[in-house]
Amino acid sequence: MVSVVQNVAIDCANAYELAQFWSKVTGRPLGPDDKPGDETVEVMLTEGPVLFFAQVPEPKAIKNRFHLCLRPEDSRDREVERLLGLGATLLADHREPDGGGWAVLSDPEGNEFCVLRSAAERAAMEA
Repeated sequence: MVSVVQNVAIDCANAYELAQFWSKVTGRPLGPDDKPGDETVEVMLTEGPVLFFAQVPEPKAIKNRFHLCLRPEDSRDREVERLLGLGATLLADHREPDGGGWAVLSDPEGNEFCVLRSAAERAAMEA
């Protein structure tokens, strides 16, 4: 017997607004019944678990112990710039001159996430 991951739950101050940000990040829609003011909102990913946003009264206080790592379809650096334009903040830049590394960003409510190299960038470095 095993368990399947159904969703990744993200506590937040405004579930609808934060889900809209992540909808733009992933290019995936909100749940069909989700609307402004809802205390829980989902982003329906193509495969894998749903991103589930739950409104909570307390603010984020410490570093995430669990975070998402994104692998862009295009280049890591172009994706970092796109995400900054959507409202993300660059927290730590671990990108290396040879093209390796990653960037740590936060969403508009301060939840950390990483942007990795694309599959094509990884393949080019391994060649």
